[in-house]
Amino acid sequence: MKVSAVIIAYNEEKYIKDCLGSLINQIEKADEIILIDNNSTDRTVEIAKQFPEVRIVKEAKQGMIYARNKGFDSAKYEIIARLDADTRVPKDWIKKIKRNFKNKKIDALGGPVKFYDLPKPFATKFFSDLYSYGASKMYSQKIMIGPNLSLRKDMWEKVKDKVCLKDSHVHEDVDLSIHIVEVGGKIDFDKSLVVDCSARRLKRNPLSFFLEYPWKQVKTRYKHR
Repeated sequence: MKVSAVIIAYNEEKYIKDCLGSLINQIEKADEIILIDNNSTDRTVEIAKQFPEVRIVKEAKQGMIYARNKGFDSAKYEIIARLDADTRVPKDWIKKIKRNFKNKKIDALGGPVKFYDLPKPFATKFFSDLYSYGASKMYSQKIMIGPNLSLRKDMWEKVKDKVCLKDSHVHEDVDLSIHIVEVGGKIDFDKSLVVDCSARRLKRNPLSFFLEYPWKQVKTRYKHR
């Protein structure tokens, strides 16, 4: 079983080195690492080029969904593991992903996130677990979280022409999860598969995080009513 790791990046010079370093230092290596450059104007690509293991692919259309789709389409191998550029994965991340897909009849896999740059009492996966629980109740199915999800390449081929293309209309990870289940796919969630993410969006604009994020959730639910 081979794994393609896909990272989506737009002006991530502050975070991309740690992200790539965590991927390269895996107990079981990814079989390829793809960085999708979504028109970065900072040193993101320059830093990524310091890692010979990384294949850099350009996506000219601006937006998370276009970049994600380009990454998934570019992946060569059986399992696609997706993470954000401000994510740091534990050394057994790829190993655990492979184990889940080998031992279970699943088409996609999610895991929790925790914010490493919040004060210590808040740097836990509690908020991620709370979100996952609420989302599973709202949609009556398991919902994956963008910085920590993986799926079979053949499942992506089934849903790639069905997923929404506008970031403003849906949460792309929720939309993807729904389409996977709609075509008969099975999603599992491994609570031990925890990754570290930056809380920069929450810290920079908390009002947006607590208003715009839930409102987009409502729009996603309405689109899939």
